[in-house]
Amino acid sequence: MTARPIGYYVHHHGAGHRARAEAIAAKLEWPVVLIGTGIGASGIDLPDDRPASGRFDGRDEAIGRPAALHYAPLDHAGVRTRVARIAAWIADQQPALMVVDVSVEVAMLTRLASVPTICLRLNGERNDGPHLEAFRSAVAILAPFHEALDTPATPPWVRDKTRYFPGITAAPAAEPAVDNRVLAVFGRGGAPGDGERLAAAARACPEWDWRVIGPASFPANIPSNLEFAGWVEAPECEIARAAVVVGGAGDGLVCAVMAADRPFVCVPEERPFAEQWATADGLHAMGAAIVLPDWPHGEQWPALLGRALALSSQVRRGLHDANGAQKAAAWLTTLALGATICREHAA
Repeated sequence: MTARPIGYYVHHHGAGHRARAEAIAAKLEWPVVLIGTGIGASGIDLPDDRPASGRFDGRDEAIGRPAALHYAPLDHAGVRTRVARIAAWIADQQPALMVVDVSVEVAMLTRLASVPTICLRLNGERNDGPHLEAFRSAVAILAPFHEALDTPATPPWVRDKTRYFPGITAAPAAEPAVDNRVLAVFGRGGAPGDGERLAAAARACPEWDWRVIGPASFPANIPSNLEFAGWVEAPECEIARAAVVVGGAGDGLVCAVMAADRPFVCVPEERPFAEQWATADGLHAMGAAIVLPDWPHGEQWPALLGRALALSSQVRRGLHDANGAQKAAAWLTTLALGATICREHAA
C-alpha cells in the first residue's frame, strides 16, 4: 500500500498555526507536507496573499465577492500563484488528506480538487456562510481546544462533526516557577505590549519581578523590576518559570499555560469572529483564569495577581491533555489510511 502524503496548509497570520502544525507533524507516522507562506525548505512555500496595504483581517471588500468566500481579491498575483501551486501539488502528489489551518478558500479549493479535507476550527462565532460551507465540505473538523471552551453559538451539527484535541503544544518545561515572577506574553498576531502600561503595573507591584516576552514598546523610564526579553526561542520555558502568566486568549498561549499549570490573567485581544473572547468566556466560566476586558490600571494589579494565585490548579489541569498532539496525529493517520484503502479498492 502506497502512503500518499497528508498535505497541511498553514496560515501565516500569527505564529500559532505553524507551531500547531509542527507539533502534530512531529507525531505523525505518515508522510506530511507543510504548505504555506514562509514555510521555506520545510515544505511548499507560497507567495504572500496579503493586500499591498499590509492590513489583513482575513476578509476583503472586493466588489462582487462570492458569499461563500471571505478573501478573494481581484487581480492579485500572489493569490493566483498560491492557487496554482496548491493545485499543481495536489495533482502531482494525490494526497490522502488535506488539513487546512485555516482558510475557507483553501478548504474549498481542496474539495474542488477532489481531496478529503480536514478543516481546523478555531473558537469563536464562526456561523457565517463561508465558514459553515467550508465545514460542510470537510470530511471532519479538528478543534485545538477543550470541548468545554467551545462557544454555545456553535451549531450542533458542527459540534457533531468536530474532534476536540486540547494540548497541541510543545511539552511543558520541567522547571520550577520563580515565586515572584510575572510573565507578560505578546505574540505576532496582535498589537505589541504597551510599555507605559507595563511599567505602571510593575511599579504598583514592587515585590514582583515582571518579565515581558514578544513585541512591546519601551516606556520612558523602565522600573528596576521590569525586563523586556523580546522574542525567545523557548516560550514554554519562560511560562514554566512564571508564578503568574498575563496574556491574550489565543489557542497557543492558553494551551501552553494550561499545560504548564500556571495561574493566568487573561486580557483577550480583538480577533475576527470574537475568537479570543469565546475562549476567554469559557476560561472565566470554568474558573481557569482571571479574565479582564482591558489592561488594568497599575493599582489594580496587586489584587489581580492575588486572585490569580487563588485559582484552582485542578481546573487548569482538566483543560489540558499531555497527549493532544499524539492523539490528533493518530486520528489523522487513521483517516489517511481509510482514504487510501478506499481509493485502492475503488481502483
